[in-house]
Amino acid sequence: MSKKTSVSYAGKSDVLYIVAKKGTEEEFIEIAPGINEELDDKGHVIGIQILNASKCLKHIARPLYKNMQTA
Repeated sequence: MSKKTSVSYAGKSDVLYIVAKKGTEEEFIEIAPGINEELDDKGHVIGIQILNASKCLKHIARPLYKNMQTA
């Protein structure tokens, strides 16, 4: 991923989006249930979309949050 990687979260739709680089999505590949890799016209990854993010990532997010509170 590039230095310009950014992350955004849409609470209403519960989607976490990781932008790897700017580009127009030409296609996507489901790499796991609810996790899509978005590709540009050359087949390069431009982003990753995680559907139902709060449910999908809760096992990761809770320990990270607890560690942040004690740090």
